Amino acid sequence: MAQLKPDATAIYVAAHQAAAAIEEAIEAEVPLIVAVAEHIPLHDMLRIHSVLKSQSKSRLVGPNSPGIISAVGRCRIGFQPLPCFTPGRIGIIAKSGTLSYEAVASTTRAGLGQSLCIGVGGDIVPGTDIRDALAVLEDDPDTDAIALIGEIGGMGELEAADWIREYHSRTKSPKPVVGLVAGVTEAPGRILGHAGAFAIAGEPDAGAKIAALEAARVTMVDHPAKFGEALKARLEGRTTITESWSSRAFHDRGMGREQRRQFHTGFHRPQPRKRPSSGLGQHQRRHIYLAEDKCMDLLREAGGINCGAYSGSGVRKLVSIGIDRSTRSPCILAAPTTGEDQVNDIVKRYPFDYRNGPDELSIERIANHLQLAQTESVIASLRRLVRSLAAIFYDKEAFLLSTLVVERLGEIKVVGARFGFDDAAHRSCGRQAELHETRNVAAEDPAEVQAERNGIVYIKLRGDGTVGTLVNGAGLAMNTVDALSGNATNFLDTGGKATAETVKQSFEVILQDPRVRVIFVNIFGGLTLGDMIANGVILAFKELSPSVPVVVRIRGTNEKEGQKLIAESGLPLYAFDDFEEAAAKAIELVSECIGIDEMKPVTDLFRDDLLRARLSIYCDMAVDSRTCTYSNSKPV
Repeated sequence: MAQLKPDATAIYVAAHQAAAAIEEAIEAEVPLIVAVAEHIPLHDMLRIHSVLKSQSKSRLVGPNSPGIISAVGRCRIGFQPLPCFTPGRIGIIAKSGTLSYEAVASTTRAGLGQSLCIGVGGDIVPGTDIRDALAVLEDDPDTDAIALIGEIGGMGELEAADWIREYHSRTKSPKPVVGLVAGVTEAPGRILGHAGAFAIAGEPDAGAKIAALEAARVTMVDHPAKFGEALKARLEGRTTITESWSSRAFHDRGMGREQRRQFHTGFHRPQPRKRPSSGLGQHQRRHIYLAEDKCMDLLREAGGINCGAYSGSGVRKLVSIGIDRSTRSPCILAAPTTGEDQVNDIVKRYPFDYRNGPDELSIERIANHLQLAQTESVIASLRRLVRSLAAIFYDKEAFLLSTLVVERLGEIKVVGARFGFDDAAHRSCGRQAELHETRNVAAEDPAEVQAERNGIVYIKLRGDGTVGTLVNGAGLAMNTVDALSGNATNFLDTGGKATAETVKQSFEVILQDPRVRVIFVNIFGGLTLGDMIANGVILAFKELSPSVPVVVRIRGTNEKEGQKLIAESGLPLYAFDDFEEAAAKAIELVSECIGIDEMKPVTDLFRDDLLRARLSIYCDMAVDSRTCTYSNSKPV
């Protein structure tokens, strides 16, 4: 620093040493620190954020981020695929690397190019969030419009919506913003690939984020390939463009409404957001949970806490220690009830500094919010519970310690507990081995365990889907599941290991699900080569001989070579470069796999306006989806 006086440093250090490298850069007062490593232990990052708050010299981007790149300035700090980028006018902010590469390719095809692209990353507590990045792009003279890519997890998109609304109110000619939020199709209780892709009590679902951004006059799209046309329309002053895929709408389960399938800038008021009913039953697997009796044993050992079964008497209240992603610090979560119909706002957060622990002064405010009796004994028992939870939080490197309590005989009694611990502490640093040993692999889905051993994130989705998905990148995998509108059987992210071998292993896992009638491979070749993926698909098909057709969509690096290999393979494979065409083909092929003996109502097969419209054409009549059945590829 003394000799070179650099403006930035890149932290290309493995997860177990990355936190120490970041801390060195902060101590050296490097202005910009970009960290790309994934799987840095959560508590290491909480400590780093506590340090960052005590200074004003350094900004951190990442971790779990592809980095930042200025296409105009021709400067990259990260690992983004350079062939995708073209100097231009669009600033991009993204939690997901693969979705940002898709947005880059789309804006390049639209002739707009890119200015500054900020990968905020998919970590639980990123150093720079969406709102911070918006403030940077506001002042960037090369940026004329902004693409914003969010996903499930945290409050960042709602905070971004608030910032955009305020920006519009104080700016005569604000830069237009087009947005996308991945994770509309949730998998309750699971983390969707990225470390931060989950919601805890009090956090909004993807539908609420979409509604908030719409209310801030952000044009929303449902696939990153549409960014180019949508941004061009906003820059040209056009406010509504009919989408090119179809008229079908995918259903936003969290909001109980259909997401609009048109580009628009209309003002819409967000609806109330729901939270998990108990604060316990819907928690994510990141990644180690203890049985309830073990959780209560820990509480008894830590502070002699009164624990036992719920007798049905008394109102259950939520008291937890979790993560406040907005303040990038741990927090106490409290709610006076745990009913099904409670909105998110009833869960209040009480952040505390990681290095100092919970603030004793906040205990009375928490007790007041919980609607507890303001007696010395009740307050003392709540204080003891919070202290015990904090001790476990630090000692065991937890990410969420959730309890249900009732007020009984002048004190707090714990009647429910679910504790989640950070698996990265063990995987990256070898810490918490005793907790890792408590994992009961035999009780988990064998296919998911098999995928995990091969470095693949595979989650079997509930429902009657028929399309198995294979995708490289967590954000793109989330978005693919969303776009298939309930027809997906699984979430599968090959991550950075999208090689010929992992493609074959992914096929093996997907084909274990008897619901799968078609496999949809959706690959955006950034760092991953399209021809390598094509060879992997061909190899897997030859070795496994699947009885279902395979649709392969390849874009990005070496896309033409990959598509040619698929087309000339002589196998029943379908090659596309356009996502919408590929997805429509996958849905269409499902019908050809339905035999004569599998008569089902049309709505059981395709809850999809496009397919019903096609059936209407085939029949030369209006298809009543309640009575029409489907047999041997012909409507009856």
